[in-house]
This record gives sequence, C-alpha cells and structure tokens, in this order.
Amino acid sequence: MSTAQQVPDILSPEFAANPYPAYRIMREHAPMIWHEATSSWIVSRYEDVERVFKDKQNEFTTDNYDWQVEPVHGKTILQLSGREHAVRRALVAPAFRGSDLQQKFLPVIERNSRELVDAFRHTGAVDLVEDYATRFPVNVIADMLGLDKADHARFHGWYTTVIAFLGNLAGDPQVAAAGERTRVEFAEYMIPIIQQRRDSLGDDLLSTLCRAEVDGVRMSDEDIKAFCSLLLAAGGETTDKAIASIFANLLTHPEQLAAVREDRSLIARAFAETLRFTPPVHMIMRQTAREVELSGGTIPAGATVTCLIGAANRDEQRYRDPDRFDIHRDDLTTTTAFSAAADHLAFALGRHFCVGALLAKAEVEIGVDQLLDAMPDLRLAPGFEPTEEGVFTRGPQSLPVVFTPVTS
Repeated sequence: MSTAQQVPDILSPEFAANPYPAYRIMREHAPMIWHEATSSWIVSRYEDVERVFKDKQNEFTTDNYDWQVEPVHGKTILQLSGREHAVRRALVAPAFRGSDLQQKFLPVIERNSRELVDAFRHTGAVDLVEDYATRFPVNVIADMLGLDKADHARFHGWYTTVIAFLGNLAGDPQVAAAGERTRVEFAEYMIPIIQQRRDSLGDDLLSTLCRAEVDGVRMSDEDIKAFCSLLLAAGGETTDKAIASIFANLLTHPEQLAAVREDRSLIARAFAETLRFTPPVHMIMRQTAREVELSGGTIPAGATVTCLIGAANRDEQRYRDPDRFDIHRDDLTTTTAFSAAADHLAFALGRHFCVGALLAKAEVEIGVDQLLDAMPDLRLAPGFEPTEEGVFTRGPQSLPVVFTPVTS
C-alpha cells in the first residue's frame, strides 16, 4: 500500500500552487493513499472515482455530509438515500429542467447577465472575475428565489464562508466557527421570507418549493432553507469558477477562442472541456458502507473516501493527452456532458448527480455569448498570466481583460 509521503501532501503549499503534477504521480504510483490529516482515503484514478460516484453496488454513502455539510446548511438532499432521497429530489428537480427552466428562468439569466455586461461594455477593461463571474450566478439565484438582489454582498459573503468551511481540510477552528455562524445568520434571514412566501405564493422558485408536493410529502421551512443555502453556495461558487475558467482557458488558447466566437454552438463544448480540464470542484467525499476493493488496496467499512475529481478528469487511461485543453476532443461527449450520463466527473454521477447542471449550462451559455458580443477583441490585460487558486474548489481569483468598447 502506498503512503502519503510519496507524493506532495494535499495540504501543502506546493500542492495548492499546482496540484496537477501531484495528481499524475498519484494516478501512476499511489492511486489510493491514507491521508492522516483528513482521516480519509484519497483516490485519484478515473475508474475508481467513477465507481464511487455511480455506486451501482450500494458500497458508498453520503453519511460524511452529516459532519461536512450539515453544520453550515442543515440537513440537505445530499445526505438522503433511498426513497427519501428520490422523493426530495423529485420535489426540487423540475425547477431546474424542462419548461420551468426554459420559460421562467432563462429570461432571469439573460436579464442578470445583460445588467452586469452593460455596466462595463463601454469601458474597454474589466476584471471578469470581480465584475462578472462572482456576481452573475448569485444574482441569478437571488432573482430566481424572489430575493432582494440588494442583499448581494450578504449572499456572496455567506457562500464564500460556506465554501471555506467545506474546504477546511486543515481543520482551522476559526473557519469552522465562521461557517457554523453562517447557518444561523442565513436561517434568520430566510425562514421569515419562506413563511411570508407561503402566505403569498408567486411565480418564483421559492414559491415553487413551498407548493411542491410528491406522494403527499411537502418540504418544511427548514428543508427549503437548507436547499436554498445549498443552492446559493454550490450554484454560486461552481458557476463563478466555471465562467472564469472557461475564459482563462480560451484566452490562453486564442485559436479556440476564435472558433467559439465564430460558432457559438461551441460554447457547450468549451464548458464541457473546462469541466474536465479545470473543474470548479476538485474533490468530493463519500463514506464506505462496507469494505471496498479499489485500485491500490482495500478501504474498510465506515471510512471517508476523498475522490479527486481534478485528478480523475486528467487520467491518461481515460483521455488522450489529458493535460491539453481541447474543445474539439472526440473522447468527451458534449451531448451528455450535463446529464447523469456525463463522461467527465465534475458534476459527480449517479443518484447524486448535480441537480443544477442544466441551470449551470444555461448560465454559462448565455453569459459567455453575451460577453463575447460585448467584447469583440477580448484579450488578457498586458502582462497578466491567469493562475488558479484553491484546493477543494479551484479557479482564477482575478482575470483582467481589455477590449475595444462597443459603442452601439
């Protein structure tokens, strides 16, 4: 069995600066590592992470979310299993696909993107992270829920604190305490709004959640609050980093940027390849329901398994030339990239596949399209080189660009 000392530690500055060389070493020489600091088994090969996520033999659970997620969100759909999970997912999923997404929320996405773009389209310079990516998904979610977008700063503060809690692999007590305070603050904000909305239902997502019923089951105020908290954090952070990463990847591959600008149907391919190449979430944890045999050895029952999405998505046994960004690659299926049949792992797979994947796709396609229209000769600011930051979630923290302003 391989030991953690053979590869850079996931909590080390070396790993945080650039995890991809470490990922390669893990896949090739240490596909399963016991990591003492996080008390988890780390797996890095595509075949192993795919098996954990698909979980066809009911070998893995999300019991780890009891301590990883519940302290900041409350009990969420992520922690449920069996019929309870199926019913709860059926209560929330319709809002993120089909007619609700097309008729109710595409106009919301388009409006929020346009408002942000209009604020800088005449300036000739913008930081795509600070002025667009961090704001856009939060504004969309707030608007979908029928919340006051004037509270954007509070929403953004809450979700960044939650993400810091989820990525607190080193166990910093101040980060943990801040995350737990956020649960209280968000509940104090949301519960009165949920109660008011029950008395005056509208056409927004929060009203949809309040009236949803499957097999006689309805969501409690606490259920809805927890789902909104999860939606804000997961939907905000991941879409934020996905948009920033798409542009970082395209700007450093100008021939592919030109292809996307010419043929906007390639935006979906650029998003899918970004999810593979530089996924917003680099690791997801599960817990073994019984003893499980994976590459490299045996994991005991009741153990935490840290699945390295960022490593698995660059597995040379699954993708040709995996360290190359290529929107035209033929070993990534775009038509299924935003469904539970995806052949990348950025949205997980199986019954816990990301319920908001199609919402994220809509946000990215609309946002990238509008940004390309507003910035016809978009290029990186002189001297700037995009860099990723983060370990649990990862993406550019800044992306200054310049362009010729569109005056019409």
